[in-house]
Amino acid sequence: MRVFVTGATGFVGSAVVRELLDNGHQVLGLARSDASAERLAATGAEVHRGSLEDLDALRAGASASDGVIHTGFIHDFSNYAACVAIDLRAVRALTETLAGSDRPLVISSVMSHGRTEDDVPDPAARPDLVRLPAEVTALTAAARGVRSSVIRLPQVHGEGDHAFVPGVIDIARAKGVSAYPGEGTNGWAAVHRDDAAVLFRLALEDAPAGTVLHAVADEGVPVREIAEVIGKRLDLPVKSVPVEEAGAHFGWLGHFYSSDLVGTSTLTRERFGWTPTRIGLLADLDHDYYFNQPS
Repeated sequence: MRVFVTGATGFVGSAVVRELLDNGHQVLGLARSDASAERLAATGAEVHRGSLEDLDALRAGASASDGVIHTGFIHDFSNYAACVAIDLRAVRALTETLAGSDRPLVISSVMSHGRTEDDVPDPAARPDLVRLPAEVTALTAAARGVRSSVIRLPQVHGEGDHAFVPGVIDIARAKGVSAYPGEGTNGWAAVHRDDAAVLFRLALEDAPAGTVLHAVADEGVPVREIAEVIGKRLDLPVKSVPVEEAGAHFGWLGHFYSSDLVGTSTLTRERFGWTPTRIGLLADLDHDYYFNQPS
């Protein structure tokens, strides 16, 4: 299958590209910059120049492929509303292009939309779930002849991670203490990026239209245990900060670090035979690459 992949040089997308190529698929990867294009070409994938904001490029990539995997997202939390709007327009463009073709479209979403695969909240009732409209757009495209599916991602970890956990590490370094909010019993579901990549491939190949999948290996790692590993590795004290002070201590990460973002993948495993094989979040966090990388 010739697969158009957005976010093809990103943390998750690059693992997806490798998984597809290793399993006999061809990849047409979206690349915005010359550097991204060079990295992508080096993998053996074909380069398609454009960006998430270039809807014509997205339509052309989808039209030229047998299926689409959308992992691209602009992670600019200083202007998050604009990033969400760009993503929604991209998903709409992809579904419109694929309508009536019965070709697969797999998009990445977020764990906060449901603890189980059957949890599909109403966007009108949950306006706080700002990425939910993109998920709903993909799922409802099933009625228009798109074999669409959604993969909800928890905390994705592995070498090269530059997301939430490295952010918490940077804050611990800056503050001189590895802190956690409240009692630290709220949990983060997690998955290694290589395990997530396998699930993207399985969804592309086999997921029925309108399917929600959960890429969950660890169902809920208590944030206190995350803080304890960070404290051990940085030789820093580990302590609690009041939940109401989490924003002041952790900045934009305060909301996420205080949230209970747990979930299961029971139905995904049963339906698709997906079995995570990589190490869990806490074991992965004990690797040097989480502490030697630049901020």
